[in-house]
Amino acid sequence: MRASDFWVVVPFYNEATWIGATLEALADQSDRAFTLLLVDNDSTDSGRQVVERFRQAHLDLAIELIGEPEKGTGAASDTGFRHAIARGARYIARTDADCLPRQDWVANLKRAFAEDLDFVIGKIKPRSDDFSLSLQDRVVIPILVFVASQWGKVYRRGRPGQFRYPYIMVAGNNLAITADMYDRSGGFPRSRIEDVHEDRILGDRVRMLTTRTRKKRNVVVFNSTRRARRYGFINTLLWYWEHRYQPDVIDVR
Repeated sequence: MRASDFWVVVPFYNEATWIGATLEALADQSDRAFTLLLVDNDSTDSGRQVVERFRQAHLDLAIELIGEPEKGTGAASDTGFRHAIARGARYIARTDADCLPRQDWVANLKRAFAEDLDFVIGKIKPRSDDFSLSLQDRVVIPILVFVASQWGKVYRRGRPGQFRYPYIMVAGNNLAITADMYDRSGGFPRSRIEDVHEDRILGDRVRMLTTRTRKKRNVVVFNSTRRARRYGFINTLLWYWEHRYQPDVIDVR
């Protein structure tokens, strides 16, 4: 698969402190035949300069940088995916600017698509390089993820006949989709995270159209726990449960 076929989209907003580690994790992929697209969601910090310096230091990588002034992870992601498709992408993956894809992330996504899948959902694990993880963290975080996943199977099961497969929890920082399915489903809503969780909407749109979706446990991204540190574990769970917790600060930095 050529770099022009497989794209990785990373939306970012004021992530100057975090995005460098994400970029290095992508540069360290065992399979580097992909195009990396960074979407600046109108940052006011030096994040764009961090990306530019990285691009100059990695001229061997296919890297593009574009902007999206409309605020929102949904809007920035949709702009990135549609830009990639317009440039010939056949498969598009997304991670976020505070995450570390495991070294075999791209390679395992490509193996998944070789199974004729339309949509691939990866596994999320907590980072330990940004904040140290206590024994309590290592126990509680997986439990919260499990609870959220099981609750979604009940709360988002839909009307009879609405969906073609049962609910699978989708995280925007670890998913990939074919260009054809992205177009057919309508893609990410052009939304702000304050309004809706765009990854959840995309997941529901896809499961109305296909059964060729799989969760792959070898497709791993390490996710920052900074939101849980700010909100607390229970409030974070409530936040992801249809914003039943309303924090004062949405863009945790």
